[in-house]
Amino acid sequence: MNFNLKEAIEILERTPQTLEYFLKGVSEGWQQCKEGEGTWNAMEVIDHLIEGEKNNWIPRLEFILQEGENKPFPPFDRYAHLNEMEEKSIEEKLIKFKKIRTHNIVKLKCLIDPEVHLELTGSHPVFGVVRVRELISTWVVHDLTHISQITRVMSNRYRADVGPWIQYLGILKR
Repeated sequence: MNFNLKEAIEILERTPQTLEYFLKGVSEGWQQCKEGEGTWNAMEVIDHLIEGEKNNWIPRLEFILQEGENKPFPPFDRYAHLNEMEEKSIEEKLIKFKKIRTHNIVKLKCLIDPEVHLELTGSHPVFGVVRVRELISTWVVHDLTHISQITRVMSNRYRADVGPWIQYLGILKR
């Protein structure tokens, strides 16, 4: 087992800055590109990350600490952000994400004592029994997944333009 709360927080703290550095000031073409029908662009991924900060990670953690396995925590709608997208610039969305993430990390540090809480269990509505450690690990890997998704989607924008070099560009292989 590799989980370490301090190391997990290192990634959670860096995600907003990473995305801000990568996306702030890039042209709308980069912000809006998609891989096809039903896929998300960078703006939609940021909206999804904000939604997760509001309604997934910390609320579920608090639910586990309060309820344990007594009742399943509420399901998280992974697509809710598509119904409530705010007409804001990517810079405004990145600021919002950074603000709520910073607040959530402070809350995480206050809620979790790694010597006491990591093996506590709760009830996921689909998976059944899950551990606090697994929820936090998933939060970290979720961030890394969406950073990867954004770079993959943006790379795909030039798929037709790289010519024969496509054979060396693993990010463009399907």
